[in-house]
Amino acid sequence: MAAAYSLSSLSTFNLQFSSQFSLIKLPATPSKLILQSRRRSHVISAVVSETPPSTSPAKPTTPPIRKIPGDYGLPLIGAWRDRQDYFYNQGRDEFFRSRIQKYSSTVFRTNMPPGPFISFNPNVVALLDGRSFPALFDTDKVEKKDLFTGTYMPSVDLTGGYRMLSYLDPSEPNHAKLKKLMFFLLSHRRQHVIPEFHVSYSELFENLESELATKGSAALNAANEQAAFNFLARSFFGASPNDSGLGSDGPKLINKWVLFQLHPLLKLGLPRPVEDGILHTFSLPAFLVKKDYRRLYDFFYQSSSPILDHAETLGISRDEACHNILFTTCFNSFGGMKIFFPNMLKWVARAGAKLHHDLAREIRSAAGGAAVTMAAMEKMPLMKSVVYESLRIEPPVSSQYGKAKRDFVIESHDGAFQIKEGDMLYGYQPFATKDSRIFDRADEFVPDRFVGEEGEEMLKHVLWSNGPESGAPSVNNKQCAGKDFVVLASRLLLVELFRRYDSFDIEVAASPLGAAVTVTSLKRASF
Repeated sequence: MAAAYSLSSLSTFNLQFSSQFSLIKLPATPSKLILQSRRRSHVISAVVSETPPSTSPAKPTTPPIRKIPGDYGLPLIGAWRDRQDYFYNQGRDEFFRSRIQKYSSTVFRTNMPPGPFISFNPNVVALLDGRSFPALFDTDKVEKKDLFTGTYMPSVDLTGGYRMLSYLDPSEPNHAKLKKLMFFLLSHRRQHVIPEFHVSYSELFENLESELATKGSAALNAANEQAAFNFLARSFFGASPNDSGLGSDGPKLINKWVLFQLHPLLKLGLPRPVEDGILHTFSLPAFLVKKDYRRLYDFFYQSSSPILDHAETLGISRDEACHNILFTTCFNSFGGMKIFFPNMLKWVARAGAKLHHDLAREIRSAAGGAAVTMAAMEKMPLMKSVVYESLRIEPPVSSQYGKAKRDFVIESHDGAFQIKEGDMLYGYQPFATKDSRIFDRADEFVPDRFVGEEGEEMLKHVLWSNGPESGAPSVNNKQCAGKDFVVLASRLLLVELFRRYDSFDIEVAASPLGAAVTVTSLKRASF
């Protein structure tokens, strides 16, 4: 998915030989060097020049320039055929894998959905390895204007008539203002994040236990969405949705609103003529979700006065600020927690009882019986590594786009390719972060992959945040402004889970966004 509920608009949370010979020089020009064996008495002599020859350091190898393979097919027809392969005939991963094999290259030309009649220029150069992919982060080479969802942009009628921060290029004047506002969004109530997460997710676990007791299983996703929205509202704004006109409707309203933006990229399981003939071909009209969006807007306008006040000091109107706050909270952060939390728990559950025991022991030992702190979490290297490994193996943002600002050469492991000004570049992140020429056992979930100095060094290849995990967001780049917040919230989920339970079991099914998880057992803490 191009955006896949991107997490890219939050605020940075202030939250790393021995020789057998002796060498004798004789005074002569040219000089003689006599190598005298310590074991034998015979002498070996050689004439050498007075000045040893200079040696140049080895130059980095540059792959040979290749023509970019692949083609776009006939107008309209080529894009339509690629869309059928992407969604139905092959599926997303096989769509890319088969073309890598066909062209013997991880860089090639293809079309990306949705194509006509939503996007009339679906032509891209795909970058499907960890060496070429980071070119998408270089804003000196690529432009990010209106590319958040890929080759199309949803109507601004869905966002109050404004282009949101996620759609702005850093070169645009409003980008710096709005990103500063998102930095402020978290920082002004940062002391509330950990306690409010504890409250909201304690409620989630209590509800899961109750449902398990009565039904024998419990659906995680809906409960997680409610907990995530409550947490964000309480921690960012000090507001409780249940005490407002929203009640418990927030997640339902958000999901409907986001569907109107992302339906061209989703496979919903509807009959193919309906799904592809309508949802992948035509944009749904914004007026159908206007009333729902207004309910969300009113909640955020009433709850975010200090942030709106700060927006005015930055030269942003209260109305534009509120639409951006809503987008950041609902699309980016809520959407990220909606997708990533079930995905992470899926991988942790599959890893088995030993990992569960090791996590529980580490977390309980570091945290003790006191409230969780940032300092305590820094003493949990396995827990931190599990979060990073989950972000690596199944990044919540699967796609990135950028339009070349100028001609330049891009390198993969096996070749170099001439990119022309105006080329649309597309990167499928799971292939970049599971690059076997960068990571050992790249397709496996390795919980302790990022433990220790060598492990931490590999964080530069974890790319979920529209930049390397070792990088830092700023007003001059498009890296996720809330990169550290996302990591913190994910750590908190594991801490809350394993302080409370020794182990858990789940069943997993596919869903349009992430995994559909059903909890089948929760084993209470025994030590």
